[in-house]
Amino acid sequence: MDIFSEIYGTYFRIAAILLERETTDEKTVRETVQREGFRDSVLFLPQKLIPGSEDWGLFTRTSGGALRRRTKYPPVKLLTKLQKMWLKAKLADPRIRLFMDDDTLSRLDGRLAGVKPLYTSGQFGTTDRFSDSDDYLSEDYIRHFRAALDGVKHRKIMEIEFVSGHGSTIRGRFVLLKMEYSPKNDKFRVYCYLLRNDRIRSSSIINIGRITRVEDTGRVFRTKTSMDEYFSSRKCSTPAVVRVTPERNGVERFMLEFASYEKHTVCDLEKGEYKVELWYDESDETELLIQLLSFGPVIEIIGPERLRRQAEERVKRQAELLKERLEDDEDE
Repeated sequence: MDIFSEIYGTYFRIAAILLERETTDEKTVRETVQREGFRDSVLFLPQKLIPGSEDWGLFTRTSGGALRRRTKYPPVKLLTKLQKMWLKAKLADPRIRLFMDDDTLSRLDGRLAGVKPLYTSGQFGTTDRFSDSDDYLSEDYIRHFRAALDGVKHRKIMEIEFVSGHGSTIRGRFVLLKMEYSPKNDKFRVYCYLLRNDRIRSSSIINIGRITRVEDTGRVFRTKTSMDEYFSSRKCSTPAVVRVTPERNGVERFMLEFASYEKHTVCDLEKGEYKVELWYDESDETELLIQLLSFGPVIEIIGPERLRRQAEERVKRQAELLKERLEDDEDE
């Protein structure tokens, strides 16, 4: 019979962790299952690993009560053909260089030389994305990205110089809280606090591509912070109000697209429509607007008036561009 339903699934991984050592004990088994497994794994998985009437036969019990693995060597993880094809495809993504050095990438390319990639970038079409993507192959960008990522992981205080969206140069000391990739912009950005005398002065968002210099001060920010507090400080005072209709699965698609947003929803049971209030980061208003307009006629932006007016101007401009293109095609 099959012990595992999926190769290298959760239970396979738990067993592999326990089999790395020649001997273990029941306490370690239960703690590993609780830490690495699902919430209900502790109800049945330990008795499959600990020798008994229901076990999988992976361990034997020694005279001293310890658990000894039956295999001579620890399990070796082998990649399936599908996994190799997926890895080969990922190596073609320029963003992979942000997380791996050239030597590692070179060794992986050599190991996967005869493997066909699972997919290529040309097989995907992207809509509603800005054209000025980050330059992931730039050595400066890679260096700044890795320094920022290290700062996020270890809550370091970083000296950063960057160019703002208005073209001015900003310098300061920041504590970096979270890094995020924006599919709409094809850019990485970092959420952070600007510090003055080691105290939080204001919140900020820095695009990695705008950084011109980043240095580690060698100090760690000890004050407790939370992302909830950070986002609350940047939340808009007036939410976007949107009417969502059920045509073309509009409601389901809308709720999935904006699942991460704080929102209040009211349903009109007779019409099957929803009125949704969305709270968002004011600095992301343009990106929010693009997301909303991508739904076309299945939604209506009710308010605030400023956001509705921006949407109207964008739609009119798109109509003008389409008209100009059609006229040019006719002239040709």
